[in-house]
Order: sequence, then structure tokens, then C-alpha cells
Amino acid sequence: MNSIKKILGLVWMILSPSLIYFLATQAIAKIGAASEAIKANVTLQWAIILIIFTPICIGFFIFGFYAVKGEYDHLPESSADLA
Repeated sequence: MNSIKKILGLVWMILSPSLIYFLATQAIAKIGAASEAIKANVTLQWAIILIIFTPICIGFFIFGFYAVKGEYDHLPESSADLA
């Protein structure tokens, strides 16, 4: 199970920058293709999307880093294990 956690952590670490890159390229393409009449609205929509999803992807990367590092190898089974 620990090897699966480490593999999935690596997947998160690869997926999160890829997702940011994909969103940024889509934003550039959609803003560039928009007409002048709706360009401001499209720019605002994509700015909001990027502002919301960038911290989420950073969190995914950190989660994957800790999974690869092995921080989740032993999870507590009860509150007595926390002490």
C-alpha cells in the first residue's frame, strides 16, 4: 500500500504543474480567439479560473511531495496513536 501511495504522490506531482500549464495555454488561446466585444469578459473569467485553481494545484503538489517522501506511510488508527 505504501508503494501505491508513493506512486500516486508522484502522479500528483507531475499532474499539478501539467494542469496549470494546460489551463494557462487554454486561457491564452481562448482570450486570443475572443472578439473585442467580449474580450474583457473572457479575460476576467480566465483570470478567476487561474486564481482559483493555481493554489489548488500547489496543494496537490505539496500533498504528492509528502506522499513520495513517505509522510503518509504510517497513519494513526486511533486517537491514542497521536500521542
